[in-house]
Amino acid sequence: MAVGMSSPRPAHTAADDGDRGGSDAGPDAIGAGAGIDPDDLPDGLVVADERGRVICFNAAAARITATPRADAIGRPLDVALPLEDLKGKRWWALTDPYGGLATRGGQPERNLLLPGGREVLVSARYVREHPTGPVRRVVVSLRGTEARRRTERSHAELIATVAHELRSPLTSVKGFTATLLAKWERFTDDQKRLMLETVDADAGRVTRLIAELLDISRIDSGRLELRRQPVDVSAAVARHIQALITGGQAPERFLVRTRGPLPDLWADPDKVDQVLGNLLENAVRHGEGTVTIDIAPAPAPGTDDEMGTAVTVSDEGPGIPEESMSRVFTRFWRGSKRGGTGLGLYIVKGIVEAHGGAITVGRGPGGGAEFRFILPVSTPAYLK
Repeated sequence: MAVGMSSPRPAHTAADDGDRGGSDAGPDAIGAGAGIDPDDLPDGLVVADERGRVICFNAAAARITATPRADAIGRPLDVALPLEDLKGKRWWALTDPYGGLATRGGQPERNLLLPGGREVLVSARYVREHPTGPVRRVVVSLRGTEARRRTERSHAELIATVAHELRSPLTSVKGFTATLLAKWERFTDDQKRLMLETVDADAGRVTRLIAELLDISRIDSGRLELRRQPVDVSAAVARHIQALITGGQAPERFLVRTRGPLPDLWADPDKVDQVLGNLLENAVRHGEGTVTIDIAPAPAPGTDDEMGTAVTVSDEGPGIPEESMSRVFTRFWRGSKRGGTGLGLYIVKGIVEAHGGAITVGRGPGGGAEFRFILPVSTPAYLK
């Protein structure tokens, strides 16, 4: 009996199991033919022969289905892998790999249910000796849904965060512009200026949020473009500190210590500014006391002989709780209730790693948060 429907193929007998060499022969045979051990595969692999009997059931398949390999080898595929669709219908009876259309090559990945209602991602390929010939082997791939669920939750959280962050400034922009258009003559010049400054600030907030979303998209897809140029990190830090002082911060709040000589650094200056701006603004906004910036040469990540530039930003505030250290660079992590999207440090980490660098977080000498990132020199090949 083939899986899902009748077939003229010979019936399975106990002698066939003996000829097959028992439960271990299937995986070993598959591994020998493919040059790999099926148990090394990260996904579940189930292979059935031309009669619909399981000849390979790797360790990942046993883990995902909670079925011991010995209980699956030699059994009909629909018994060893009793899958149902989300409507409760038996999947193998619906797909009928051995008796269906001879032109089919398999089944695309889809969510199916194992006994007990546990979801699993399943795809299948029908192996034929020639395009319209009988199925000689059914190869099934199994994957758990946890990673996809995490991705879906992350996307849902991102959409919810974006909707929340956009609603407030857009409501403000809409309200003020509608009021000005309807009652322009009733307001004094100072009132008009205040409303327009508020609209400008909220429009800037929306622009920054959109820029963050674009950065996240490029980081997640590996398409973050870097335009490398010689970068003077010390000068970049000085610019950011001056901007913060101009914005109302006391000059004595900042301490810059540079230990040189610093190696030449080829990086994207705009992206380096983005990293420095985020770390310094976080230190000022969420930290307390003196914000110390140390700039020094350091071994480049992943190398034994190449030097890079390390920048350490620390403050004297309450710091980050030990239990939160591992989540600092994840999406939506917020160190306080002072607003923000919680996307900044995720983007910072993506930018640093796109440069081939590394970033860490810890507790500074003054008890506050300490962020340290190292960028390799990354000298262009034509200058070496």
